[in-house]
Amino acid sequence: MIAKTFGRNCEVVVHDLTTPQNSVIFAVNNHVTGRKVGQSFDHLIREVLLSGQFNEDFVAGYETSDHNKESIKSSTSLIRDGSGKVKGALCINYRLNSLSHVQEFVEDMMTFGEETKPTAEVQRDNVVEIADEIIDSIIKGYDVEHLKRKEKIQIVKFMDEKGIFLIKGAIDKVAEKLNTSRVTIYSYLDEIKKGE
Repeated sequence: MIAKTFGRNCEVVVHDLTTPQNSVIFAVNNHVTGRKVGQSFDHLIREVLLSGQFNEDFVAGYETSDHNKESIKSSTSLIRDGSGKVKGALCINYRLNSLSHVQEFVEDMMTFGEETKPTAEVQRDNVVEIADEIIDSIIKGYDVEHLKRKEKIQIVKFMDEKGIFLIKGAIDKVAEKLNTSRVTIYSYLDEIKKGE
C-alpha cells in the first residue's frame, strides 16, 4: 500500500528482528537500495537507534544513500509485540533524484527530521533494551555451551559489523550470553580487525 501510494521510487522493507542475520522478510521496489529478502539489517543501530532523532520507536526523514551515492530519504519504525518486545522494523526509503523537477516538493521532501530530545535516561534505556533483544535474537539459535572459539568469533564479527558494540554495555551483555569474559570479547574484536 505504501509503495503504491508513493510510486516506484518508494521502497518498503520489513525486518523480522528475531532473526537478525537474515532479517529482511519483505521488500517492494527494492531497486531503490537493492535490499533483498534474506539479507540482514544495515542502518538500524548507527542511523536509527543511536541517532539524535530516535524517539517513540521511530526516526522519520533521515538521509541515506544508495550504491550510486544518490540521496535517499529514509524512515524506520520499530514493531513490538503485545508484551512490548521489539520483533521487527518497517523501513521506507524514497529516492529523491526523481523529484528535482518540482522545486517546492523537492524542498519539502529533502528537509530531514529535526533532532528530538527525549530525556537522556529514557532514550538510553530504550536503546539498551532494544540492543539486548537483538543480542538475544542473534545468540538464541546457538547452543552456547558447545560453541567452538571460531563460531564465537563469527557471532562477534556479525555483531561488530552491525554496530552492536557501539551501544554502552553491549560487550558485557555479549560476554555474559556467550559464557565468556569481556576481555575475551575484546580479544575476538582485535583478532577480527587484524584479520581484515
